[in-house]
Amino acid sequence: MKKKQLVTRRKAIITGSAAIGGFLLYKTIKSSPTPTYGSILRMGDAFTYEAQRALLSKKALAKEYSRDDISSFPATGTVNPADEGSKTYSKEYAATHRNAFAGWELSIEGRVNKPGKYSLESLQSLPQRTQITRHSCEEGWTAIAEWTGVQLGRVLQSVGILPSARFVNFYAYDGFMDSIDMTDAFHPQTILAWGMNGIPLPIQHGAPLRVRVEKQIGYKSVKYLQRIVVTDEYVGPGDIGWAWYTGI
Repeated sequence: MKKKQLVTRRKAIITGSAAIGGFLLYKTIKSSPTPTYGSILRMGDAFTYEAQRALLSKKALAKEYSRDDISSFPATGTVNPADEGSKTYSKEYAATHRNAFAGWELSIEGRVNKPGKYSLESLQSLPQRTQITRHSCEEGWTAIAEWTGVQLGRVLQSVGILPSARFVNFYAYDGFMDSIDMTDAFHPQTILAWGMNGIPLPIQHGAPLRVRVEKQIGYKSVKYLQRIVVTDEYVGPGDIGWAWYTGI
């Protein structure tokens, strides 16, 4: 009798899980905010996004560590946009780099009440956050560092995002672009970081400002930040070989 009840319960759990999965997959195909599913693989990406948003807490924090846990931190694949010979060369970045980033400004545009350019000093005048977190690289390695900056959510509040805003798009001086949704944008550990391990952000780690999205894989933490554009429609990085949503 007990065995029969156990089998029945297990069957109910499997059936229920399949039903939930089927519903989420239908919801993904029908209304996913990330229309990147041109194949089964891309449909899987969108399904992962919908499933995590539906089943996991949006308030969960990434683990934070002590200063004793800080490790060496490689900057693999990074090319300084100030290097004239590089494919990522930016004349504008090179000019601010020569002046130790004096006069550097972050452009904030799109679905906001107060679009404009914001200096590093103006960003630093907002309440700051310091966190020691683990960076998980898409190449398989991890490292722990301390980051200091302003919460992206505070910046968005200060410029007044419009009710229709759904995505935050990051554009970098090295030509890279990526985006996140409002859940990650307003996560308390998503910051615009200007400091690393107690000093100004080093060049190889994206000076003078980079994004830290602690609830996603490392490449979402865009370096060499130049512009933020808030939109009501999905604008993805194109087919770069990685999923748009990489929650951890």
